[in-house]
Amino acid sequence: MSGRRAAAVLVLAVLALAMPAATAAAAPVFGTPTATAKFLQGIDVTEPATMPAGVRRVEALVHTGGGTRIAVEEIPLPPAGATTLSFHFATPSGSLIPNTQVEVHFRVTMGDGTMVEGPVATVRYEDTRFDWKTLAGRVVRVHWTEGGDAFGQRALAIGEKAIDDVSALLGVQETDPIDFYVYADRGAFYDVLGPGSRENVGGSAFTEIRTLIANIAPSNIDDPWVGIVIPHELTHLVFDTAVKNSYHFPPRWLNEGIAVYLSQGYDASDRSAVERAARAGTLMPLVSLEGQFPTTAERFSLAYSESVSSIDHLVQQYGRDALVKLIRTYADGVTDDEAFKTAIGVDVAGFQAGWFDSLGVAEPSPAGPQPAPSGPLPADWLGAAATAGPAGSAVASQSSGGAPGAPAPGGPTVPVLLLAALVVVLAVVILLASRRRRPAAVAWVEPATPAAEPPRAVEVPAEAAEAEPGPPRPPEAS
Repeated sequence: MSGRRAAAVLVLAVLALAMPAATAAAAPVFGTPTATAKFLQGIDVTEPATMPAGVRRVEALVHTGGGTRIAVEEIPLPPAGATTLSFHFATPSGSLIPNTQVEVHFRVTMGDGTMVEGPVATVRYEDTRFDWKTLAGRVVRVHWTEGGDAFGQRALAIGEKAIDDVSALLGVQETDPIDFYVYADRGAFYDVLGPGSRENVGGSAFTEIRTLIANIAPSNIDDPWVGIVIPHELTHLVFDTAVKNSYHFPPRWLNEGIAVYLSQGYDASDRSAVERAARAGTLMPLVSLEGQFPTTAERFSLAYSESVSSIDHLVQQYGRDALVKLIRTYADGVTDDEAFKTAIGVDVAGFQAGWFDSLGVAEPSPAGPQPAPSGPLPADWLGAAATAGPAGSAVASQSSGGAPGAPAPGGPTVPVLLLAALVVVLAVVILLASRRRRPAAVAWVEPATPAAEPPRAVEVPAEAAEAEPGPPRPPEAS
């Protein structure tokens, strides 16, 4: 081997030995992250790191509620070398429910598109404004701020019994803890729900994190409605366990109807509300109650009354075993029609028709957007056709010398040309702006599978003038 060839081989060998070291040095090196949370302020994460040159982007990834929701936020590029990565995740009122576990980690994107993720920092977001008292049962853990041990024991006893009763009915076994937070102060309670919550909310269930919150003063612990609202909300949690699947969640009227039915039954107040609506022709079809309920107080309350009325009809017509079979069928991820056909032999429309028939009313006509009324239009928009306006006067006359529908002789009019030019200019401006627009600071990435139902706001609507005497409606799960 010549000296020149030997030198070349030696150089290649040295480069081959150096390449792994260079590759290793090009990756970021992460330290141990720390995370702290302050209620209604935010979660702060810091992490020592060594950044190589050529980093294109650094992001913070936030997983909440077991990782079913992910927030991705880009942070300023740190300098190369030893540095500290920092991120603040704001948590204003209503944005994050206490008792939510939050996981945060950083992701570095290199110049070649390679992504490197750092270790995860975990913190539980808590309402640290109060010194909580805690009493744990077999499944339920009660946390309260005011009142003695008797208050906590009463709430725990109601909760444990509700879990046992509903679990036995639906054939499921609850083993993971359910945390029940009782707020004595109404303002503090609304701080948790946020400014978007409805009035007269008494409690909410958050199935994703197996947490129930309620506004109950110590002096009200023996009120009859407390014995309703706690089982109502806990029914939602057991219902979620019974139907849990990755494909399809049952309609809200079914969920809420069962919670009302099992916590207080189809009582005189709900029965009276449904009968009044039936006489007035204002009943809502079940298809309109599949998602969020109406926002007005009267229609919102009627939605719950109709929901429990439909469940009562199902039990009266097909039996309680059919109700249980219906709920358990949803665990297979089937559609609403498939679940109803399996359990009672008819689809949702057939069940609804039977329910309306039992009430002695016809199915209500669909309500929704209506076609806009016709009116006069400029002649150039109508071509050569003549059209009468609302008062019968002609708003366009046929152009002379042309076939019906053809443009007037001489081509497009000046206004049309000006409009076309304006459209072109706007299109160019929008295109240029879209190219310069930077990506949004925060992007929420929803999971591919359907998320569990949104939180159910438990409301205690004001008593109607004609309502039968009895306790106000308990808060509905949100």
